[in-house]
Order: sequence, then structure tokens, then C-alpha cells
Amino acid sequence: MSAAAPAGLQSRADLFRRRLLVAAINAAVYVALLIWLADILGQDGWSVIDAAILAAFAIAAPWSVLGVCNAALGFWLLHCHRRPLDSVAPFARAGETRRRLGAQTAIALTIRDEDPARALTRLAVMKADLDATGDGARFDWFVLSDTTDARIAAQEEREFARWRAEEGADAPRLHYRRRSDNIGYKAGNIRDFCERFGGAFEFMIPLDADSLMDGETILRLVRIGEAYPRIGMIQSLVVGAPSRSAFARVFQFGMRAGMRSYTMGAAWWGADCGPFWGHNALVRIAPFAQHCDLPRLSGGRHILSHDQIEAALMRRAGYEVRVLPVESGSYEENPPTLLEFMRRDLRWCRGNMQYVELLFLPGLLPMSRFQLVWAISMFIGAPAWTAIILLGALLPLVQDVSTFPSASAATLYLLFLGFYLAPKLAGYADVALTPGGLARYGGAARYLIGAGLEIAASFVIGPVTTFAVTVFLLRLPFDNGAAWNAQTRDAHRLDAWETARALWPQFVFGAAALALATIASPRLALWSAPLTFGYLAAFPFALASASPRLGAWLARVRLCAVPEERDPPAIIDALRQREQDSLVEVRERVAEPA
Repeated sequence: MSAAAPAGLQSRADLFRRRLLVAAINAAVYVALLIWLADILGQDGWSVIDAAILAAFAIAAPWSVLGVCNAALGFWLLHCHRRPLDSVAPFARAGETRRRLGAQTAIALTIRDEDPARALTRLAVMKADLDATGDGARFDWFVLSDTTDARIAAQEEREFARWRAEEGADAPRLHYRRRSDNIGYKAGNIRDFCERFGGAFEFMIPLDADSLMDGETILRLVRIGEAYPRIGMIQSLVVGAPSRSAFARVFQFGMRAGMRSYTMGAAWWGADCGPFWGHNALVRIAPFAQHCDLPRLSGGRHILSHDQIEAALMRRAGYEVRVLPVESGSYEENPPTLLEFMRRDLRWCRGNMQYVELLFLPGLLPMSRFQLVWAISMFIGAPAWTAIILLGALLPLVQDVSTFPSASAATLYLLFLGFYLAPKLAGYADVALTPGGLARYGGAARYLIGAGLEIAASFVIGPVTTFAVTVFLLRLPFDNGAAWNAQTRDAHRLDAWETARALWPQFVFGAAALALATIASPRLALWSAPLTFGYLAAFPFALASASPRLGAWLARVRLCAVPEERDPPAIIDALRQREQDSLVEVRERVAEPA
């Protein structure tokens, strides 16, 4: 075993010790929780329901336990370690130099049946911001279309032609390619790019239709890649962009606050086997093209969620996969409604479940296999939590609980609610304790109100999506379809009937669980409210959080605002201006006499 990981940044022995420490802490907490729950359930012997609750808890708990560990570790690094970034991402300093670039990089936007004007506007803004750095000549821009709708394809060609005309002398660095088929979905789209164009470039930065990256962030990633030839992928920390959607604002407020501490903790021990999210990342093309060709699944099916397995294959080839755990100018948009959020989760669920067939690919590092297991467990825990809620409500109705240790059970229940909230609370505390952190979010009052709204919303979003995943997984063995559909990215009002059709199963389940708990004991129903209320509130919450009026009000009073809304960076301002100009053009064309 060589002394250092491939990039020579950290010793393998040190990384092994870190991973061993994290594994030991998680195992100790996990086993202690299982023993505690077993002691509670087994007071009067074991029933089938007792055993089922323990088994479900054993499946569901690991995700929460590691989440607490990552958040706590990240919080400690950020506020108790003298040089946290050097410990977690020792490569980061290479990105802070001001030297000119030597490598050629392709910026590759993958698009399928999306609004082309919207996507290309973002690309044009990115190019202008990157050109302003003086290193723009080192980049080519690719629009890689898999669009199947002929009308949208024609719009893509028109929008791209207009963009090329605007760029003038830079037009040769802009490229458009549309595939006549969609073999391999997004991964196949990128594979086709590598085979046809990749030989001319050292790196690529894949983008989704909602991606936005400023020039300095792009340069930072490329400088790191140039400095460390054995780093194959560098994932930027992608944060939510300012949104007019009330749902997106509330969701990403908590996600933004918690991402830094959680990612810092995970990167401390994940290190050279880090995550790849498929976009807003630097990818070294030669090893990617040579080693990251995706295997086929049983029946010749293509892989949908390509990113984590590509990271595992890159690491197997002897190249590090790293995440840069710092906030920078790397943005995406979050789903604008609860229904879109659920649809995105189910797309991810379908893709992640495919990893079951890939766990035993030869040559993968243990950490890479763990990353795949972890991606699967992200969704496997959903039916387990759903089962616990239902079985917990049934338990007092089918067996004698007169000697049930209610005080111990209540303590464990409250502890696990704390586990659920811990990553959020660690993130909120991180912002509050970081100099200038509260000011970035509009001051202490707005920050506390926003945190309260987000935590309350999470008790609706969590149960609703968990139940949707549960139903989806139960149907998955009988569903051979594969969806790779365009997403609805703009804020919009929800239709009440469509929302009711989507959420009635959650309401029925929540009402049944609450009714069973009430029959058993009104006190039990009250205790279960944090877990069951979300099912009942899903319908009004979905409609309200999709309301344009509520979104506009939140934006006006600056509640649940990300820092870029209060102090917009240049690229956000430029995007807003371009969008306003486009809107004016559309209105003028509509107003023109026939």
C-alpha cells in the first residue's frame, strides 16, 4: 500500500484512521439505540409487531445516525479547528492562485425538452462572466441536446443561432449538437460528447439546464485540476439560487444553512472518494472517457443515476474524486412546488435503486462501495419509517401495554426527533456563530423566523416524500419503465384537483395512523402529532407554498432569503437583467400589430 492517496495530498493511513473513527462512533450510537429500543419493546416478551418495529428501526436509523455525525463533525471543524479547509480539502489553496490557465476546458450543457431560451440565457451569462476574467479563450461552450420534441428542437436551434450571432468573433467557440436518439440518457449524452469532441480538451464542466456558475468559481476548479493531475473530479458545493417560489425559498433556506457543516464533515473522512452530483463539477476528460463507461444493467437497461457510479469508476482508475466544501458562485434551482419536489425524489429513487446491481463490480474501493450503499439507503429507509409510524399506532390496540416503559420510550422518541433536526440545527448554529453570518441572511430576527418556518415545513415535506417513496418502492418491482422527463423549473400555481389526486394517499395514511393512535390513547395521538400532522397538512401546504402571492410576499419582506438575494453577486444581477430584457422583448412582439 502506497503512503499517500493518488494526488499525494493525504496519507492513506491517516484517511483510514479517520474512517475508522467515524465508523466506530456511528456503530456505537447505532448499536446503543437498537439495544435501547429492544429493551423497551421486550419488557413483556416479544410479539410480531415488536420484532417488526425493531427491524424497521434497524433499517431506518443508519441514515439519521450518520447525518448527525457528519453535521457534528463539520460544525467542530468549522468552529474548533484552526485550519478546517486544510484538513478537509488540502487541494483548495491551489484554486486561490491568480496564474493564467494552460488547459482547454469544455463547458457542456445537457438539455432535453427544456425551455431553450431560459437555459441558453444562463449559459450566455456564464460566458460573459468568465470572459471578464481574461481567461475566456481557454473555454468552449457546448449545448448537448437530447430533445425529442420537434417544436422545442427548432426553438433550440433558433436560440443558439441568435446567441452565436451576438457573440460575433467568439462564435467558433460555441457548439450545438442534437442527438437523433437518447441512448443512455444524460450519461449517454456526455459519453457521445467525450467520443466526438473530448480529445480537444483537458477538462469538462457538465451543467444541467438550471445550472449557473460564475467565472471565478470555474477558474478555481480548473486551477485545482491543473495543479493535481491525479484528481479526476472536483465537485463544487452547489447552492440554491434566489427564487420567486415560496416552496423553494423555504426548502433551500434550511438546505443552504446546513450544507456547509454537513459537507465539511462528510468530506473530512470521505476525502479522495468524494461525491459527484453530475453537474457544476470539473471532470478530467481522458480518464473519464477511458474508465467511466457505464455498464449495462440486467436486460440491457441503461443506468439513470450515473453520477455516483461514475465517481466510483473514476476512483477505481486511480484518480481522486473530491468535493470543494465551500460556498462559491455555483448555483442550481430547487423544485418550485411540493409536487415537483416529490417527482424529483422519485426520479432519484428509481436511479439509486439501480445501484443494487452494481455493488459487486470488480475493483471498486471499499469507500466507493459504501457510497453506493449509502445512495441506496437514502431511500430504503422510507418504507421502514412509514412502517414504524403505522406499527406504533397499532401496537397498543393488539397487545397489553399497561407495563410499557413509556418514560424510556418518550425519551428515545424525543432523542430521535433531535437526530432528525440535528443537521439543520448544526447548520443554523454555524451561520449564527460565523462572523457576519446573520447579517448575510438579513439579521437575527429574519433568520430565526426563517429557521422556524423551514423546520415546521420539514415536518410536512419529510413525511409526504417518505410516503411517496414507500409507495414507489412497493410498485418498483412491477414497473419496468424508465422516466427521464423535463422538469418544471419556474414558480407556478398548483391546480387543486391535481394536488388532491397526488396527495390523497398521504392524507388517508395520516388520518388512519392518527385515528388508531387516538383510539388507543389521546396522549399517544398527541405525541405522534409531529410524525402524523404532515400527512394531513400536505394538501393545504402544497397549495399555499405554490401561491405566487405568498412567494412575492416572502421576497418582499426578505424571509427565507438566501444571501445572494440580499447582496446579489454580479452574475445573479446579470441573469436578472437578461431575463427582464427577454420579457420586454416578448411583450413588445406580442404588442406589435399583425
